[in-house]
Amino acid sequence: MPSPFPGMNPYLETPQLWSEFHSRLIVAIADSLNPQILPKYRAAVERRIYEMSDGESVLVGIPDVSVTQGINRPSQDEISSNIGTLTPQPTIVTLPIPEEVRESYLEIREIETGLVVTVIELLSPKNKKSGSGRIAYETKRQQVLRSLTHLVEIDLLRAGTPMAMRGQFAPSLYRILISLADQRPRANLYSLSLQTPIPILKVPLRKGENEPTLDLQRLIHEVYDRAGFAFVIDYNRLLSPRLTQADQIWLTEHLKSQNLINSSDY
Repeated sequence: MPSPFPGMNPYLETPQLWSEFHSRLIVAIADSLNPQILPKYRAAVERRIYEMSDGESVLVGIPDVSVTQGINRPSQDEISSNIGTLTPQPTIVTLPIPEEVRESYLEIREIETGLVVTVIELLSPKNKKSGSGRIAYETKRQQVLRSLTHLVEIDLLRAGTPMAMRGQFAPSLYRILISLADQRPRANLYSLSLQTPIPILKVPLRKGENEPTLDLQRLIHEVYDRAGFAFVIDYNRLLSPRLTQADQIWLTEHLKSQNLINSSDY
């Protein structure tokens, strides 16, 4: 069954589902584009690998406070008499261990020359959160923007800080940016809400060539169906981050109309 939302399904943004959804959608985009661009071009799934070594690092072990609870403490007299013979005791600490992060993205390459014509990025939570992940992505983004490569940046996450851009545009829950190399610094921005179906996009190639279409909305529905997400999502659960009051009212009424919840108590 397709996703019950006209646009992005916000319940796919959870940490439990996002990684799988991200991987499946990236492959689905490549599979959708390749029949349209072969044999001159090919959409290849690439991976960016880096280590998280800052405050987002994975920690091994936690302070075991129970180790010292219930132990008979020496009296002050015992401490004073033995002060010259006490052996230093170790304290339990935690060590930050770098976490290897792998993120998939797409490159459309000209087969004959191997040149990258277009980069398609589907942002992840680590891209939008301050730290190593964002720094790594922003570095890659600047490299693309300084090149002759087009950029298609798909942001289907409400959490985190949106990527930098200037102009008069309304804040939105989701964003799709298409930056043509020969039109920079101008770019086309699609601002999307929960109620907004994702439009069919034209993916840029070399100037004057027929552009393949990307029906991202259809692909989200297909991924949702093939992955069986309908059977694991609890639509009675509160979303994080929380929605505005207006969006929450719409969400509740929409889920009730789809017979996915029985109550408006969120």
